[in-house]
Amino acid sequence: MTAVETLDKLQRRITVSVPKNDLQGEVLARLKNMSRTARVAGFRPGKVPLTVLQKRYGPSVEAEVLQDKVGQVFFEAVRAAHVRVAGMPRFTPHDAADGAEAFSFDAEFEVYPDIALGDLSGVEVERAQCVVDAAAVDKTLDVLRRQRRTFSDRDAADATARDGDRVTVDFVGRIDGEAFAGGSAEGFAFVLGEGRMLPEFETGVSGRKPGEQVEFDLHFPDDYQGREVAGKTARFEVTLHKVEAPQLPEPGPELARELGVADGDMDKLREDIRRNLEREVGARLSARNRNAAMQALLQVNPVDLPSGVVQEEIEQLIQGARQDLQARGMKDVDKLPIAPDMFREQAERRVRLGLIVAELVKEHELHAKPEQIRAHVEELASSYEDPQEVVRWYYGEPQRLSQVESIVIENNVAEHVFAQARTTETTLSFDELMQSA
Repeated sequence: MTAVETLDKLQRRITVSVPKNDLQGEVLARLKNMSRTARVAGFRPGKVPLTVLQKRYGPSVEAEVLQDKVGQVFFEAVRAAHVRVAGMPRFTPHDAADGAEAFSFDAEFEVYPDIALGDLSGVEVERAQCVVDAAAVDKTLDVLRRQRRTFSDRDAADATARDGDRVTVDFVGRIDGEAFAGGSAEGFAFVLGEGRMLPEFETGVSGRKPGEQVEFDLHFPDDYQGREVAGKTARFEVTLHKVEAPQLPEPGPELARELGVADGDMDKLREDIRRNLEREVGARLSARNRNAAMQALLQVNPVDLPSGVVQEEIEQLIQGARQDLQARGMKDVDKLPIAPDMFREQAERRVRLGLIVAELVKEHELHAKPEQIRAHVEELASSYEDPQEVVRWYYGEPQRLSQVESIVIENNVAEHVFAQARTTETTLSFDELMQSA
């Protein structure tokens, strides 16, 4: 067996050979198999002479067989040498000598690095926790009420527009005295304080009453989505027609029934909200703490990365970005130029973590146990109307279950890191956690 030659940290080379007799025998076998169905003008199906097939298809079949045989011999050789190949090898043929009994190739390839796991005992890791209290339930209930708000005209004595009010306006914007596309509207309604309009526009309207007219300058940001006005200053004339105050539904049986509690019991509604918040908080805490644990692993485990594997990860990220843009309605995303370097840092991090986590799981037996997977699936399903149907949905498709398994493994790895590192428990308020995405 040819020895594996080290070219660089992860670069290797090996010479492989395919005997010509083996090649010719396989070519002949494939041509004979082809003769059963091949269609050639002048011959009935299954009656094409082998000599005709050799003349017409011989070179392409030989190239196909050679590629298959070289790959087979290569992977047998590296398996025998206990080498873990990363990515696809590159084959370079030797010059064929007269009378040579074999085709020979140099195969250059990368290998996965050997990972010596670092010591976590000196690493400080922050582990967050959060309690869903009554204030969080109250705040969420208020959000649900605001989502179901109605609006009614303010009394004439109290008709000044303020945050939360819905205002209806006519406006005309001009740049250098000329109206521009999208800069005018009649009967346009929006809610003050929600950020739908630029701050200068909201400031110009706030504090006004129905019937008032106001003029003000508005500078469009340099990165404004309307490129024709980005970075420019417009003069707006605005007439305020209507000011409506928000009316929130009162907490009570009617609201509870609208939010899914059939008997209108507000205590049940609050309990449903609390359970939903606890699920959301749990998911966010888990993701946050996993990320902290993974960062600790990166800190103590420098790893050389196979460039081919990183490139494959970059290509997957680019493909994912294209699919996301397409889902958002963008056309011709396949033609959109996307620079690979935009994703290089992310790809390198993912590959590095993947190698470290795989080694950690193997060394400390952190594999996902069936009962852990089941528990996680049931937790995901618990927020649905028919949890058992959701459980069946996950278990009905191996890929879905594989995604759950990956999360469980990451959770196991995170718990291992917290057990080994110098872990500090920190308590976040509900608002801090929800705003830290």
